[in-house]
Amino acid sequence: MQENKPFKSGFVSLAGRPNVGKSTLINHIMQQKIAAASPRPQTTQRRQLGILTLEDAQIIFMDTPGIHKPVHKLGDFMNQTAFQTLSDADVIVWMVDASEAPKHEDKLAAERIAAVQPLPPVLLALNKIDLISADQLQRRERAFWELLPEASPLAISAADGQGEDALLDAIIDRLPEGPEYYNEEQITDLYEREIAADLIREALLTHLDKEVPHATAVRIDEYKERENKGAFIQATLFVERDSQKGILIGKGGSMIKKIGATARKAIEAMSGRKVFLDLRVKVNKNWRNNQDALQQFGFMVQKDK
Repeated sequence: MQENKPFKSGFVSLAGRPNVGKSTLINHIMQQKIAAASPRPQTTQRRQLGILTLEDAQIIFMDTPGIHKPVHKLGDFMNQTAFQTLSDADVIVWMVDASEAPKHEDKLAAERIAAVQPLPPVLLALNKIDLISADQLQRRERAFWELLPEASPLAISAADGQGEDALLDAIIDRLPEGPEYYNEEQITDLYEREIAADLIREALLTHLDKEVPHATAVRIDEYKERENKGAFIQATLFVERDSQKGILIGKGGSMIKKIGATARKAIEAMSGRKVFLDLRVKVNKNWRNNQDALQQFGFMVQKDK
C-alpha cells in the first residue's frame, strides 16, 4: 500500500530588479489577474500574496517591488518591502530577464539575497526565454549564476507558461512540511478595493510615459455595491506638481477618460461585475518624499533606528 505524500507549505519570495516579470508570473500561475503588470518598471509598489493550493502543497508566493537604487522615500519603502520578504521566505525565486545581460540592479538583488542568513533554498528563474536562442540562454544562465552561485537555475517564460511546471515542482521539493495556512478558495491577501487601486495604476502606466505615472498615488475613497447596478468606485489620483495634473487630465479631460475606461474594464474583468469608476485628480506636492503622505497612501515607511 502506497503511503500518502506529506503536505508541504511555505512562503516563496519572488525577488529581482524591476520589470523582470514577477507579477506576470503570479498572474499566469494563478490563472487570473490578481497583480498589476505592465512593461514599465516599478509597477509593483507593495507586497502581494498569490496563494496556490494544490493536492499536496500550498505555495504562498510573495510578489514584491523590484530591488533598485532608490531616489526618494517611496523607493526606500519599496526596497524595505522586498528585503523583508527575503527574510520571511522558505524559498527564494530570484527572477531575471534572460533576454538582457545582467544589469547593476541584478547585482544589487543578488547581493541582497546572498546576505540573508540563514539563506533558504534559492532558485534562479531565467525569464523571457521565448525571446532568445538556446545559445544565448546558456550564456545568460552562466552570467547570472556567477552573481549568485547558491542558486539553482531554471528557464521559464512567464508570459506563456514555459517551464512553469518545472518551477512549481522545484519549489515544492524545497518547501518544508507544513499546514494549509489559507483556505483553499483564497488566492490573494488583498481585498478587491486594493486590487482595483493597483489596476488603476496599471492603466496610468499604460497611457502615460516618463515620470507622471510613477509620481501618481491612487487612493480609493469609496467602493460600494449598488444593488443590481454593480460596484461604484471613487478614487483620487495624487500627483506632485500642477503640470502633472494637467497631463493626467488631458485636453478636455481626454486622458483621464482614457485611463478610467482602461481601468474600469480591468476591474470588471477581475471582479466579474459591472463597475462605475469616478476618478479625480489632486496635487500633493512632493508626496514621494513626505513620510506623512506615504503613510496616508498606505506606504508604511520604517523610520531610521
